[in-house]
Amino acid sequence: RRYRAHAPMPAPATRAAMLCLMDVSGSMDERKKDLAKRFFTLLYLFLERKYGQVEVVFIRHTETAEEVDERTFFHDTRSGGTLVYPALELAHNLILARYAGDSWNVYVAQASDGDCGSDDGARSAAYLDERLLPRLRYFAYIDIPHVNGLFNRPSDLWRSYGALASPAFARRQV
Repeated sequence: RRYRAHAPMPAPATRAAMLCLMDVSGSMDERKKDLAKRFFTLLYLFLERKYGQVEVVFIRHTETAEEVDERTFFHDTRSGGTLVYPALELAHNLILARYAGDSWNVYVAQASDGDCGSDDGARSAAYLDERLLPRLRYFAYIDIPHVNGLFNRPSDLWRSYGALASPAFARRQV
């Protein structure tokens, strides 16, 4: 007697997408941007060793968010305040448009000095927890505080992200 059994075989996802989010408002000076660049580079090197293909997307934000190239991301200055929610929303939309499905491992790295309104911080944390984290392998946030001694309290974004308790989320201060 002959029969054919078709058992699905999982195929490992060998592609990764790394979305880099950075606050480029006036409070992010060159020292902070340099620390952020080192953070992004280290994560990229890790992903490059682990996966065969890594696509990098750069999203910068002040009150608005936009996808830019690497040079613009690290060197073009902008002024204005900081809203994090538009950057998270843009990242989510890009993930849905380009990296949906099981064939991509999506990582997000965010660098900021954490200056944002408490309303924006709470709204961003809720959006991250409910909409973005379920689609990601990992979300890493670094908070780069001021070093001049004027602001010795945790940033609004740092406190807002403190409520997140997902194994796919990590935050550190540098």
